[in-house]
Amino acid sequence: MNTLRHTIRLSILLVLAACSEEPPPISVAEFMENPRLLEATMVRCAQNRSESRYIVECVNARDAVNRIEAVEEKKRREEFEKQSERKRQALRRTQEAAAEARRRAVEAQRRRDQENYLGIFDENSGTAGGVPPASVPNGSGTANPVSNAPAVIVEPNPEPEGNGQVLDDDSIAPETDLGAIREELKRRQEINN
Repeated sequence: MNTLRHTIRLSILLVLAACSEEPPPISVAEFMENPRLLEATMVRCAQNRSESRYIVECVNARDAVNRIEAVEEKKRREEFEKQSERKRQALRRTQEAAAEARRRAVEAQRRRDQENYLGIFDENSGTAGGVPPASVPNGSGTANPVSNAPAVIVEPNPEPEGNGQVLDDDSIAPETDLGAIREELKRRQEINN
């Protein structure tokens, strides 16, 4: 009987000893999964910071808060990077469109300049830019050009003294040079086409 009593007492002591052990502290992972438990622990640990500084649950709760903040900061940074990338792409598209518009404007201006230049040598009229072959000065001493193409005012040569008329080679040369230029332009146009 004595042994039975000792056995019962020993088992009761073991049960009491097992019940009196504190449960293990809550881990960081458990705090991260349960935000309410984390908040309650942080409130309890904030009440007396000097005493709770080294309590395992408070240390784990602070670590969980730091990890959660790091995860949220990483998400904010990624979202900021995505937003920045979208803005950079939009700016790049705007700059490319502006560059394309400038390129087209320069190309259009070049074409207009080329057409204006080639328009001076009109194939249909046989004259340079529709200007009559000789500009006749009006009463004021200036020529009346038909178009806004550059024109040269040729003053009439004074009559040489004597009855014989002398031909000046300079008055024939420009027409010959102009004809050569026209022929060269026609030849280039045929080659390009």
